[in-house]
Amino acid sequence: MIAGMAASLIERAVKRAGIAGVQAGLTPQQKHDLLYDWRSWARPEQLPPPGDWLTWLVQAGRGFGKSRTGAEFIRDRVESQGARRIALVGRTPADVRDTMVEGESGILACYPVAARPLYESSKRRLTWRNGAIGLTFTSYEPDQLRGPQFDTMWWDELAAFKYLRDTWDNGQLALRLGPQPRQIVTTTPRPLSLLKQIAADASTVVTRGTTYENLVNLAPNFRAQILARYADTTRGRQEILGELLDDLPGALWHRRSIVYREPAELRRICVAIDPAATSDEGAAETGIVVAGVDIKGSGVVLGDYSLRASPDEWGRKAVWAYHQFKANLIVAEANNGGEMIQHVIRTVDPLVPVKLVHATVGKHTRAEPVAALYEQGKMYHVRPFPELEDQMCTWLPDDSESPDRMDAMVWGFTELMLGSRAWILA
Repeated sequence: MIAGMAASLIERAVKRAGIAGVQAGLTPQQKHDLLYDWRSWARPEQLPPPGDWLTWLVQAGRGFGKSRTGAEFIRDRVESQGARRIALVGRTPADVRDTMVEGESGILACYPVAARPLYESSKRRLTWRNGAIGLTFTSYEPDQLRGPQFDTMWWDELAAFKYLRDTWDNGQLALRLGPQPRQIVTTTPRPLSLLKQIAADASTVVTRGTTYENLVNLAPNFRAQILARYADTTRGRQEILGELLDDLPGALWHRRSIVYREPAELRRICVAIDPAATSDEGAAETGIVVAGVDIKGSGVVLGDYSLRASPDEWGRKAVWAYHQFKANLIVAEANNGGEMIQHVIRTVDPLVPVKLVHATVGKHTRAEPVAALYEQGKMYHVRPFPELEDQMCTWLPDDSESPDRMDAMVWGFTELMLGSRAWILA
């Protein structure tokens, strides 16, 4: 499939490189001006689409030219559309600085040196000569988007954000200045519910593209290897062709295995906690999932109350869930401080039974038996839980970030349905 598309796309890319021949008859100044004339170089799909839209979603394979498209969109908004308050939102501070601002395809690279906006990294700020201000934000600190307001936003690699929904929601509430606020999202796709929602929104225009469309600007060894390595693979469809797949290769769960229905009479219920190691700003979430098993022996996810909070806050939320669902006990992973967890819960309610568990095997091994129950049709959810389900269907064993909601869910069903296979009691 991929190899079949490649030939025509490569041919188009090579033909497009013919613009280089135009430069032969130009003066040095004309060559300089042409270099920064984006509309002379851009492919049609890299230019803002016509019409009345709020969000431009550029969903494309790696190397498509997404970053340059986003940077030039910002430049055009500032120079031609009257934008004055801009938000640049990336995954981490390094991503924003090294890709969106200072990168080879970043905002600064769109301008001649003498015309570049002033970038003050310590202040997270870009200042243009016309007075426009750009502020930088990251997915690790979504609350920073509370308070400011903007007329323009650029979201880069949205599908890789840590606190995706919180960051996105705060940004949408901040995009409220000017007669026509607009935003661009540039991302390689992943099967995330929020990304699907954005694409389906009536105010969104979607541009899709592949790596092959920009081969002329990519390294020769990259061009030589990608077809051989990823041709006709599922990962290639996502990372190269830019397809939004329902399932991520290597993930333990598939969306087809997640079903929704009203619960039967429940036999046991537990509140499972995967506590964050710290409560510092930017710390991981504390996973809090309510799990049950019905009289037929099927497992059911009843609630997801995961949050980023202090121990006191997540302790109160867990105890609330225990009482709300009339649970039998609270199960909590104790690898990050068992005594602290017991103290937190019993400070809120000393009568709540707490069972501490220690992981003796890796996350993938612990999760496999629970994933198998889903494939066997022995699990269901009472309603969609987007953040939890996104973690289930996108987490891979080599991911560096902890899937806190998924971990909590696994602890819950290991207690209710799998006995002591995955842990040793504290």
